[in-house]
Amino acid sequence: MMRYLSHFNSAVQILGQYKGGEPFSFFIKNFFRQQKKFGATDRKTISHFCYCYFRLGHALKNSSVEDQILIGLFLCNHFSNSLLKHLKPEWDEQIGLSLQEKLSLIGYPSLLTDIFPWGDELSSGIDYEIFCASFLVQPDLFLRLRPGFEERVKEKLMQAEVAFAQLSSRCIALGNGVKIEGLIEINREAVIQDYSSQLVANFFEPSQHLERPSKLSVWDCCAASGGKSIMAKDVLGDMDLTVSDIRESILANLKKRFEEAGIKKFRAYIADLSTANNKLPSAHYDLVIADLPCSGSGTWGRSPEALLFFERKEIQRYQDLQRKIIANVVTSLKKKGKLVYITCSVFKKENEDMLSFIQEQYGLRLEKMELIKGYDKKADTLFAASFISG
Repeated sequence: MMRYLSHFNSAVQILGQYKGGEPFSFFIKNFFRQQKKFGATDRKTISHFCYCYFRLGHALKNSSVEDQILIGLFLCNHFSNSLLKHLKPEWDEQIGLSLQEKLSLIGYPSLLTDIFPWGDELSSGIDYEIFCASFLVQPDLFLRLRPGFEERVKEKLMQAEVAFAQLSSRCIALGNGVKIEGLIEINREAVIQDYSSQLVANFFEPSQHLERPSKLSVWDCCAASGGKSIMAKDVLGDMDLTVSDIRESILANLKKRFEEAGIKKFRAYIADLSTANNKLPSAHYDLVIADLPCSGSGTWGRSPEALLFFERKEIQRYQDLQRKIIANVVTSLKKKGKLVYITCSVFKKENEDMLSFIQEQYGLRLEKMELIKGYDKKADTLFAASFISG
């Protein structure tokens, strides 16, 4: 039992040092790199304690870190835990209760809505309480199977006795702790991509009533590591692809992924699309994919520390940034071209309000929009919309 108490104390120490300036996954890896005494099991257990603490978000802020870890462990788990068995045996005996029963047992029946205190900022259609409860569940790992490799990937996983669920012909879900490196060829055979993110592909196809050119010109303007571009290639086939991002290091990673994915012909350049002096090429495009910088609030189930350190004022800052980027992007659309606007946000200001701005300011016609709910599927929640230029 002393080992689990040592893990508990280490988690408290780590949480006291973490100030939110970088992803917690980076921070704790660096901590363990400096502290060689921790083995693999130690690292896994300590990390789990920390993430259970983060999953409580803004709830119980007046409680001690120790109490928050224990409450987080109780609410986030369904099987007996050695630490709870020692420090909170009455909770450990009831670990299999429903969430509402657990909340009543610990005396915090209204805890859920304290986790995420910005319910008044949410996009329309989100069930506030179910969304808050989703933070207590670790999301799944999703693979998008690339064309021609669907059966091969599933065969490899079955041979390795890796359990998975098939959600569609191209999407499978695995437990988050599954290590698939070495089992399949990442990016060539399958792409690690959230379930909701995969559904954005439905927005890429040209409108049926518009004549499709033999080869689409596509600009992924905030390309990051290129996941949307690889998906566009799989959906649209051969295309004239341009990618850009503000960060040179990210584009370096993108080029490596493209090589693994078999994408050889593309143009890439660094651009700060939030400024007027962005030195954009003069080209115009049939399709512009604008997966814009945002709060990331729809992905906080994967990085719950971001929920804890987020402040309401950031929502407006992101909307202002999005408006600046859109102002520079819309000028690169061809006539009858399509703009696909994407965020991984649950906030109305970054979603519906931005659609109104785009229509009113630039006269684009809204084709369709969707809040892609993943919070009830152990996946991210995204927002996507497509516009057609004059």
